[in-house]
Amino acid sequence: MFELVFLGTSASAPSIYRGLPALAVLADEQRFLVDCGEGTQRQILRSGIGFKRLNRIFLTHHHLDHLLGLGGLLSTFGRWEAIDEIHIWGGYSAIRRAKSLVHEVVFLSETPPVPIHFHRVAPDEVLFKGRRFSVRAFPVSHNVREAYGYIFEEDARRPFLADRADALGVPHGPERSQLLAGDSIVTPAGRVVYPDEVLGDLIKGTKVVITGDLWRTDDIHAAVQDADALVIESTFLHRDAEIARRVAHITAQNAAELARDCNVKFLFLTHISRRYREFEVIREVRKAFPNSYVPRDLDHFALFRDQLPQKLEKRAGGDDEDDLPEGGELG
Repeated sequence: MFELVFLGTSASAPSIYRGLPALAVLADEQRFLVDCGEGTQRQILRSGIGFKRLNRIFLTHHHLDHLLGLGGLLSTFGRWEAIDEIHIWGGYSAIRRAKSLVHEVVFLSETPPVPIHFHRVAPDEVLFKGRRFSVRAFPVSHNVREAYGYIFEEDARRPFLADRADALGVPHGPERSQLLAGDSIVTPAGRVVYPDEVLGDLIKGTKVVITGDLWRTDDIHAAVQDADALVIESTFLHRDAEIARRVAHITAQNAAELARDCNVKFLFLTHISRRYREFEVIREVRKAFPNSYVPRDLDHFALFRDQLPQKLEKRAGGDDEDDLPEGGELG
């Protein structure tokens, strides 16, 4: 299971209701940040998730609307002893700009009080491995030298078949853990039981794909295929497709068609331009892909394999947009 907290959902510049791009991903007591637009640290506080363990940051590309918030965030982390170290991943240009921000602006002529580790992304490389999930990157096409999306995916697993184990005389205790780990055991009756006798077929884990900015979708089908949730930009409506192509972005219709063609379970549209209202975006996307949603800042979701997302209550205060038309219900 993953949780997504949409900290900033605007495109290029903030609006009254939407901050610049930032998305928190929570999994197995681990916390990650994908992009860090201006004002992200305040959004983290408003969301209620806090700073604790939020020390791994993935940058999609080097445009300032996606990383300018690093300055304030890292300055705060530098004064907060609970953060032992910080890891930042990105392409060449993103890392170069992040290093410049850290060493020439935030900690000018000083050694950062918290170790900051910069990692150059390599496509398809596992960037982080948790107990039950991994994070890897894939290239996307934008108007920069390198841009990346990120895949958060739980490990595939074989379910333990308790009824079958009972029938074979496997006691309740460490023997069952051994079988789950792939080791054979001997029952009290002297029978050897092999893992294949008590484990079911392999089941894929939850898969979440986050693209960042891009101008085409035909080259990311393999990365997006069978995702339980796809978080993708939709800067323009299709009536402005020519403008979208000119400035290297896609439309809501493009995002919907990608989700439909790649068997995506649910689609989240972000990077929303101030020129459109929510209902316009959701109306366009749902013509091609009904399981779609336009999240607002501070929206918080839990994601499970082969299920619709569950919207969670905000952990702390946040301004509601009661005066705006609703962008769509789940399901």
